[in-house]
Amino acid sequence: MIDLPTIQQMWEKDSKIDIDNLHTESLNIPVLHSKYYDIYNNLMLLRKKAEQQKKNTRHERYEYYSGKADPDVYIKDPFPKKIRDKDTMQKYLDADERLSGISLKIEYYSVMLDYLEDILKMIHNRGFQIKNSIDFQRFASGLG
Repeated sequence: MIDLPTIQQMWEKDSKIDIDNLHTESLNIPVLHSKYYDIYNNLMLLRKKAEQQKKNTRHERYEYYSGKADPDVYIKDPFPKKIRDKDTMQKYLDADERLSGISLKIEYYSVMLDYLEDILKMIHNRGFQIKNSIDFQRFASGLG
């Protein structure tokens, strides 16, 4: 799986526009869009999968803390209490390591998706940036 530092390194390289080859840069826009949109879509699916995993794990942990889980679960991982109070249950669920780990994974995916959305906006505007650069070069050379 790809991580945020890898995406940042990729974009650091891909974000540079070679002003001596603006025609090539212009043709490269769809390639960059496809590259980063593929990553975006894959991460979106991973986040959705993690969100479902969180729901399943939350249900499992709720059953565990309320004393309703299968008796075999308590043999492997004893929990001597049966929590009935809603506020207390929420405190246990908030502190649960399994749920916290999944929540952090979801948050990490969200950070990567936000970053990719910004990259895709930049790629979308890249044609305008290239056009402005061409217009400036024409102006500077006395043609425009």
